[in-house]
Amino acid sequence: MEPRVAELKQKIEGTLCPFGFEVYPFQVAWYNELLPPAFHLPFPGPTLAFVVLSTPAMFDRALKPFLKSCHLQTLRDPVDQCVSYHLKSVTEKFPELHIEVIADYEVHPNRRPKILAQTAAHVAGAAYYYQRQDVDADPWGTQHIAGVCIHPRFGGWFAIRGVMLLPGIEVPNLLPRKPPDCVPTRAARITLLEGFNFHWRDWTYRDAVTPEERYSEEQKIYFSTPPAQRLALLGLAQPSGHPSTTSEHPLSLLTKPQDSRRLRSWLSPSVSPPASPGKPPTLQKGGREANYEGY
Repeated sequence: MEPRVAELKQKIEGTLCPFGFEVYPFQVAWYNELLPPAFHLPFPGPTLAFVVLSTPAMFDRALKPFLKSCHLQTLRDPVDQCVSYHLKSVTEKFPELHIEVIADYEVHPNRRPKILAQTAAHVAGAAYYYQRQDVDADPWGTQHIAGVCIHPRFGGWFAIRGVMLLPGIEVPNLLPRKPPDCVPTRAARITLLEGFNFHWRDWTYRDAVTPEERYSEEQKIYFSTPPAQRLALLGLAQPSGHPSTTSEHPLSLLTKPQDSRRLRSWLSPSVSPPASPGKPPTLQKGGREANYEGY
């Protein structure tokens, strides 16, 4: 890796990695080469960018402290806000880099995604983006089959959170890093893609490789809760649709006496709720790929 890229990567990692994130560099050209012009990033090809992933540790290291710090704004997605808060902290810590951040969920006015996160993760060498085209003589006929990224250490137990672009910093000599092909056989790829497309509720596709770490039961419950109900799960939703005027800390609402099932806050790092099948998050399709961790 070029010394300049390694230095910038180390700076960003120093801010994000303690909170359960990973960062991987890539050239804008590598991303644009795989996509039609409508999806291109509007920067010179050698422009340096970093894709940002969250690992299972993010829930404890970033989200819980974020909620307890009361940075949360009313009636918005807590995880998206948490990730945005930490990515913004990088831009504030290193203003000289003029970093532009694109979150995985951002779209243009016509609803076209601003970034195809799984393509970015693939070209950065972070996670292999398995698609139908990776299966010889596939068995699916006319069925639509969405692709999915698999991390070499975490399998499917991670999320792609966005891209950090560094306009003005060009790295033409940065060498591509291929993502590890950790699901190399046709049979395993069929199992993975069928599990992701047809049986994603049971979480098993995420174990396409044996992961170093999985989501805890409390993470599963949170991410299995439909997005519209997650604020209520945290005690943050307001029935009237208006901001709360209570002075109580949001997390204290999980331990109200009227709900004896929540006498212990499951957002405490030392406490996990009992296992629950719950209802998994809705797949969010964007452009030509599925950003499968759309929380």
